[in-house]
Amino acid sequence: MAELNENDPIIDVESLNERFEEKGYFRRLIDMFKGLGMPKNTPEYKLARLELQRQQAPLIAIVSVVLLVVVLIVVTQMTKPPAQQIFVTQVEEEKPEEPDEVKEEPPPPDPPDITPPDITVDVPNPGPPSEMAPTPSPPSPQVSVSPAPVDSVHNVVSPVKLRAMVTSRTPGARGEKTNGGAGYGDPTTEACVMKVLWWLKATQSPNGSWTNRRDGGTLANTALAVLTYLAHGEYPGAESPYQKDFGPVVKKAVDFLISSIQENSGGVRMKGSDGNEYAFLISTYALCEAYGMTKNPDVKDAALLCLERIVKSQSSTGGWDYKMNKASTRDDVSYAGWAIQALKAGKMAGLHPDGLDECIKKAIRCLQSRNFDKGTFKYTAMQHNVNHPGLAGVGCLAMQLLGYGSKSEVARSLDYMRSWKPSFDGSDLPHNGSAHASNVSPQYYCYYATQCKYQAGMKEGATKTDQQTWYDWNKEMKVLFKSKIIDLDAKVKDWSGQEHKQGYYKNEDKYTSRPYMDSCLAALQLMVYYRYLPTTQTAAAKEDTGEEDTSAQAVNSGDVGVDVGDF
Repeated sequence: MAELNENDPIIDVESLNERFEEKGYFRRLIDMFKGLGMPKNTPEYKLARLELQRQQAPLIAIVSVVLLVVVLIVVTQMTKPPAQQIFVTQVEEEKPEEPDEVKEEPPPPDPPDITPPDITVDVPNPGPPSEMAPTPSPPSPQVSVSPAPVDSVHNVVSPVKLRAMVTSRTPGARGEKTNGGAGYGDPTTEACVMKVLWWLKATQSPNGSWTNRRDGGTLANTALAVLTYLAHGEYPGAESPYQKDFGPVVKKAVDFLISSIQENSGGVRMKGSDGNEYAFLISTYALCEAYGMTKNPDVKDAALLCLERIVKSQSSTGGWDYKMNKASTRDDVSYAGWAIQALKAGKMAGLHPDGLDECIKKAIRCLQSRNFDKGTFKYTAMQHNVNHPGLAGVGCLAMQLLGYGSKSEVARSLDYMRSWKPSFDGSDLPHNGSAHASNVSPQYYCYYATQCKYQAGMKEGATKTDQQTWYDWNKEMKVLFKSKIIDLDAKVKDWSGQEHKQGYYKNEDKYTSRPYMDSCLAALQLMVYYRYLPTTQTAAAKEDTGEEDTSAQAVNSGDVGVDVGDF
């Protein structure tokens, strides 16, 4: 475990926050002209070009007004009548005659009565107060971690309105509004999340990454940690009570992801990615989320670069395969799950690489026509039977997040997962009609199942069956995590010296070497209550009608085994 000491570099939080402050108009113009004078391959020049594009609209508006004024002046001068010559003749002054009688002017008439008439406006009756406000939830017991207030998160509104895409991103909206999560979360679940966040802070490497000597998945670990902090509303510049502690942590982690990107003649790669490039997909997902919440232009360039590769690597049949192999039509559902999450996050953030909309449509068609079979989603399109039923949640969530939650494939997958329990030992996951396979990672499966059941059970108009299924799953999951997230003896000190509990998810199956992956996935499950709203609560989550939209390293054994990543 890495600990801070007096030799570690001190982070200047004030200068860090300045990077995310909005600059004044004239300051932006000055920076733009400076950047245009820099070499074309520098970040300053690229940012200046972007700023120049932004200034086109106000510049056109100003020039138009000036030209209109000039035209009016010219027209006025041209149509002005010529000046008349006045001749003055001097004459002798004559004495005026005395008037015989001075007549008084009649008094002016009284002004008319212009008092406006009374106007009656019909105002709709809002109804009794009980119909206007929800019933408050009962108070919850006190815990060691106090939830943040509702306004502790800065929600960035996307500059585009998206169709066929969930746009209800509400990162970290907790406190009185959610009480740890309006979808059956509570202070206990929030306390578990906080333990993981403090543990991640305590174990971050000086270069901003998270490295476990037993798994070696540094890049994937770092991307998952970034996603975990962002889901809680923690990032540089966030209006959070943990800004001075978690803001620098996220900044260093995102910088590590950006520094891992490599461009060469073979395309875009990320240094440290696993052999099948799961980590590339997860890192792209994290960068897209980071840009959506910070609007940092450096993060934007990195995320867009990686998104372009994902779009271009899609197979002709609409799926994805190991090593981003475009020529393969194997269409791996587990692999596509991370690719689709990255595409979804990128579009929500306003990133639109060429071909994005068509890429999403092809992905949905592939899930429906090639990956769905016998009531669930199978591992690859090349299989003729379903021997990896845990992937039902992957395909199901992908369709829900992209706005296809009402399709029959989603309903049948939810029925397929109806009897699952979050036991995390795999015994409840059927595998060819027998016990689970030795290489199944239940934590990975349940990460997806939790989100699927939440989306179905908490959406507007949810069936009683889906509501009860989510309630039962959530109740057992909360009890399980309370015992699985182990408290450490040592506490973490924040910037003011106050101590906080830390803990991580202890997995007792064959994947005990994945503390970072398991802990992050567990925390993300416990933030499902406020990480994304149920899809059908937003007007944007509509099925695509065909109209143009304007707006982990695998256990590599061919088609046998589940590629959940060796992080």
